[in-house]
Amino acid sequence: MKFTPLNDRILVKRTDAEQTSAGGIIIPDSAKEKPQEALVVAVGAGKRLKDGTRAASALSEGDRILFGKYSGDEIKLDGDKHLILREDEVLAIINE
Repeated sequence: MKFTPLNDRILVKRTDAEQTSAGGIIIPDSAKEKPQEALVVAVGAGKRLKDGTRAASALSEGDRILFGKYSGDEIKLDGDKHLILREDEVLAIINE
């Protein structure tokens, strides 16, 4: 499915959470926290400024980001869970 977020919104897919702890203990699904790290799938056109122009987005498709714990709205696309976030809800871009 083709999906294009509007304005300064982005579509992200969460990365998988850790399966084991640092000590080697396997963490069950019910005890896992939702990861706050995601991969950017689609980016909107950018925020509209007061003079009518658009500010270019600092993000691009394929970026790994860190976002707030309670940020965004969950949706399902083609059976997969995704999040729609505003660009200002993104805390950092993760560079490897």
